Amino acid sequence: MWRRRVFSLFRYFSSEPETPSPPSVYSFLQPSIFAVRKPQCNQPTNQTPKSTSIDNQLNPNLESTLQLSLQENNTDEAWKCFKSLSSSSSLLPSKPLINSLIARLCSAGNDTHNLKRAFATLMFVLETNPDVLDPKSVKTFLISIKDTNGAPAFALVKSMLKNRYFIPFGIWGDTLVEISKKNGRFCDFFEVFNENCRIAKEEKLESLKPDLSACNAALEGCCHELESVSDAHKVLDVMSLLGVRPDETTFSYLAYLYATKGLENKIIELQDLVSRFKFPNKTIFISNLISGYVKSGYLESVSITILQSLKESDQKGLNFLEETYLKIVKGYLDHGSIKDLARLILEAQKLESTSVTVENSIGYGIINACVNNLGLLEKAHNILDEMNILGGSIGLGVYVSILKAYTKEQRTAEASQMVSEMCSLGLELDVNIFDALIDVCMSSQDFESAFSLFRDMREARIHELTGSYLTIMTGLTENHRPELMAAFLDEVVDDPRVKIGTHDWNSIIHAFCKAGRLEDARRTLRRMIFLQFEPSEQTYVSLVNGYMNAGDYFSVLMMWNDVKKRGDKGLKLDHGLVDGLLYGLVKGGFFDAVMEVVERSQEMKIFVDKWRYKQAFMETHKKLKVSKLRKRSVKKMEALIAFKNWAGLNT
Repeated sequence: MWRRRVFSLFRYFSSEPETPSPPSVYSFLQPSIFAVRKPQCNQPTNQTPKSTSIDNQLNPNLESTLQLSLQENNTDEAWKCFKSLSSSSSLLPSKPLINSLIARLCSAGNDTHNLKRAFATLMFVLETNPDVLDPKSVKTFLISIKDTNGAPAFALVKSMLKNRYFIPFGIWGDTLVEISKKNGRFCDFFEVFNENCRIAKEEKLESLKPDLSACNAALEGCCHELESVSDAHKVLDVMSLLGVRPDETTFSYLAYLYATKGLENKIIELQDLVSRFKFPNKTIFISNLISGYVKSGYLESVSITILQSLKESDQKGLNFLEETYLKIVKGYLDHGSIKDLARLILEAQKLESTSVTVENSIGYGIINACVNNLGLLEKAHNILDEMNILGGSIGLGVYVSILKAYTKEQRTAEASQMVSEMCSLGLELDVNIFDALIDVCMSSQDFESAFSLFRDMREARIHELTGSYLTIMTGLTENHRPELMAAFLDEVVDDPRVKIGTHDWNSIIHAFCKAGRLEDARRTLRRMIFLQFEPSEQTYVSLVNGYMNAGDYFSVLMMWNDVKKRGDKGLKLDHGLVDGLLYGLVKGGFFDAVMEVVERSQEMKIFVDKWRYKQAFMETHKKLKVSKLRKRSVKKMEALIAFKNWAGLNT
């Protein structure tokens, strides 16, 4: 029943002259390695060749030598034996030897010389005695020559059919399809396909029946290469007679051909047929139909097809490939106008459901083809401008494609401006787009655009801000911009979506100290404490090192006093902080504080390198006398003596 439904529609199309297949030039075979011996024309038909006694003696010996050569992987010697056997005797070697020889010749990889030998062997055997040929040998050879020009493959299959060597189509058909597509030899394939199908029909050989993929390959060539309606219908007739059930791909090739030829009535019949088959996905069919319309310049039909398909898509959208959008854009730019393309997007947006993802929208596909596939970013801008002029609401997909192009080209200021425009229109951008844009902004040191984008993220009520926040803070740290870090942190500190910790403040303080901006570091510390973030050991390490580098040892003393207070709140000394405090306090001459640090470090079992502080004392206080200190402060004198005893300066 399905055959009558399908193929009755294709009986009465206008016929076209068939395109003859160009003769193959088998350069692969020239010159021939050896010729097949045939009886002379003047020889009596009842006379049969007789082997001489010498031939009978030679044949077993040569076969033995051939077998031994194959066992020893001596391909050249095996080939010589086969040539001698084939030329001196009317008998072929045994079937195992013949097929072993072919397998050996094909196993040499890209050795063209041995592949020629394998081809000559196959052709000779087909002409002499096909029964000794194993189908596996044919398959092995075809697979081995897939990287050649393909001519031997078609010559071999033609010889197989000519000599009635009928092996299942599945053994050689798919490989032949692959070779024909790779080498652009559709005419050769079509010739073999037709002859094979003729034999399959006339002799009712089920094994020769081509599968659906082969029939579709033949139909594709008729529709896309030959553009011949009559040839395409012949393939359909063959499918009907052989009982090969068509699929969506089958109809999609016909859709392309009919659209190219402007056969609107037949397209309507074809669409009805596709509906009857109830294919789960009509995307391939619609894409091919659009491609045909584009090629023929029927852009109005392109628009009608897209919009009609959207209406029938149950709000699922059209999952076109990039190739389809590329053809649409090229067609409109070559034959139509940007305004028509803008109008198509606007009309499509009215039909697309809100559940359709951005990447599956018509607007995204068209603009993406402009900017990514064709590199026509300005054309994409022109489409956007035309959409604004036409007064329609612009979908997210149009903007996203342009934003991705901005990201790729690092046009961060324009991207930031467009995002602000989108947010004002109420369009909700995905967090990944924000993250990507902010990352590019920081890489190109466009900090203002990064801040602007982050503000838009916050205003858009995006929940996940952590990624972009870390990107900005890391970028500012790497570029040594602590003042921007402080300003940025101060701006977002009250946002519950941003997880700010002591380490963030430490990064700013460290950057200020490293730059020698100690007042800014102190101001940041005060702001940090005011906002109830507890300083950590790293906070004080950065400050102490900053003060030491500036020679401000009194501030190191102030830091120690602050550390002592923080100790009651859980702050613990570590080796880095102890080292910095001791060195700064020794250099500043605050020996009472030095001994306090020593005592605390001993309690916490922190290793202290006395030699380092002994050297610091000798560099700064070598001439300092205990007697002079006694007159000024007994407490200081005692602290100095305690330090010297601890450091080993009194020995």
